[in-house]
Amino acid sequence: MLIIDCHGHYTTAPKALEDWRNRQIAGIKDPSVVPRAADLRIGDDELRESIETNQLKLMRQRGSDVTLFSPRASFMAHHIGDFNVSSTWSAICNELCFRVSRLFPDNFVPVAMLPQSPGVDPATCIPELEKCVTEYGCVGINLNPDPSGGHWTSPPLSDRHWYPIYEKMVEHDIPAMIHVSTSCNPCFHTTGAHYLNGDTTAFMQCLASDLFKDFPTLRFLIPHGGGAAPYHWGRFRGLAQELKKPLLTEHLLNNIFFDTCVYHQPGIDLLNTVIPVKNVLFGSEMIGAVRGIDPETGNYYDDTKRYIEACKVLSQEDREQIYELNARRVFPRLDAYLKARNGLVGGSAA
Repeated sequence: MLIIDCHGHYTTAPKALEDWRNRQIAGIKDPSVVPRAADLRIGDDELRESIETNQLKLMRQRGSDVTLFSPRASFMAHHIGDFNVSSTWSAICNELCFRVSRLFPDNFVPVAMLPQSPGVDPATCIPELEKCVTEYGCVGINLNPDPSGGHWTSPPLSDRHWYPIYEKMVEHDIPAMIHVSTSCNPCFHTTGAHYLNGDTTAFMQCLASDLFKDFPTLRFLIPHGGGAAPYHWGRFRGLAQELKKPLLTEHLLNNIFFDTCVYHQPGIDLLNTVIPVKNVLFGSEMIGAVRGIDPETGNYYDDTKRYIEACKVLSQEDREQIYELNARRVFPRLDAYLKARNGLVGGSAA
């Protein structure tokens, strides 16, 4: 059985990346200081060190095998600048994750961010999406439902505004993790409020619509355990009933999935009590929003494998689905990659 972490970000990239970004942001006001993409020079040895001493070290310590690896979520910051700024930044970040996947092909598989920008047609993201899937081998994308950074100026995910992205997702058979970025609204703390708001809002937007009638094979992964959705499952079931929608098992759960980035045992227990096992994928978002040690357990909050192992409502067969089989099903390109890598016709590696 493989332990596949569906939620990893490159939060430990060499400092040169942040320095380049700061120069790019400064260049929005003063075009004379705008850096070229070629000005960013990060060697393979720097990439190796940033991974071996951080993500890979923890993966080995905690017992995970493969991480789906995308650019740092809070650094996407689609609200900064215009489409050209976002496009250049996305291309740089995606290339770095691709390079990491080439340096560590047994451990990291790339997932792409998109060059979204507030008020800009999402169709402008398609060239980057195509490049990342066809050239970099990305097995999924991260889709920000709120490029404005906490002001929610975009149409809901059910709106035809987003359909060009969905059409490409269906064409390439890739899912999207619905993941917001940094909040520039002082009312919403980025990781404590905006992330969870985004997760819950995305779920409700899908519930209130008939999106999956138009795209029956579209797949969304809602991170951070689905925000408030599992905790308030009765509320959402009741709202669906009032809106004359089918049962949630039929209406949403063939298309929406949740990760296990929930950082305490009662939360993981609730998630796996309420949500069917087939809809839960192992994730940790390690070295992410919550990096400290829980004084009540002596373990890192984001060591989510410990919670899955200790969850009494799960059988060993359930854990195999959560750790590996669900990820292979939701990410078919990952499944194909793993089979090709291991010379398998079908099934998983021992």
